Amino acid sequence: MPEDPNALETANKALVRAAFDRWSEGVGSPFELLADDATWLIVGNSPVSRFYESRQEFLDQVIDPFNARLSEPLVPAVRGLYADGDVVIVYFEAVGVARDGEPYENTYTWYMRIAGGRIVDVTAFFDTIAFTDFWARVPPAPKNQLVG
Repeated sequence: MPEDPNALETANKALVRAAFDRWSEGVGSPFELLADDATWLIVGNSPVSRFYESRQEFLDQVIDPFNARLSEPLVPAVRGLYADGDVVIVYFEAVGVARDGEPYENTYTWYMRIAGGRIVDVTAFFDTIAFTDFWARVPPAPKNQLVG
């Protein structure tokens, strides 16, 4: 990675922007950038608000059950992308369709620390009321019925 702080910030922002662009196109996600030992903190009072100690724990406990509740995948729209040193902050809105046919919409802010081109630490904020309603209302699909 570049040693110039501005170059590092620019490179990290480009990395995150590209991951979100792929996610919005349905061909990837920023979760691909997570280091195996990445930590993730979900702030607030939702059923998943807590500290996750690894990429796999986070994917197993949050992302996989979340996606299993959707009939159409979540599509993000970045509203702001900021960098300060090794931290990239992304402010985005995301919309998907739940298995019950109702839309899921939320606004997120993720603070991501990046090292060596990998996300190593995240603190995430979102509307926990909207999330909790979705999580409680929609049961996950059985694994053999998951959407693409």
